[in-house]
Amino acid sequence: MAREIGIGEVVAITATVRRRVTADRISVSIPSYNFPHSIVDSKSKVKRGQQIELMGEVTRIDEKGGKVTIDMGPLVTVDIDKVRLVEKYRPQKRKKPLRDMVD
Repeated sequence: MAREIGIGEVVAITATVRRRVTADRISVSIPSYNFPHSIVDSKSKVKRGQQIELMGEVTRIDEKGGKVTIDMGPLVTVDIDKVRLVEKYRPQKRKKPLRDMVD
């Protein structure tokens, strides 16, 4: 895997605003994702054609197909070269050992 993206890491996708669906939702076009997707609009000033960033956590990686599945509410599968790493996953540090120590 060339990009070193792993499961549990936070990644971002640049999407393009297509149109306003309702007063609080907009339709966006995600690169290499061939389905319509709408999101809640936090800003009321977005316009058609504007680029916005969507962030989510990686849940699955298909190395052979070059795809990555991201949890952004619904699961979205896109090409791995369309995502950008935002935050690497770091497991929590243990304060106690997993097993009991002999007294």
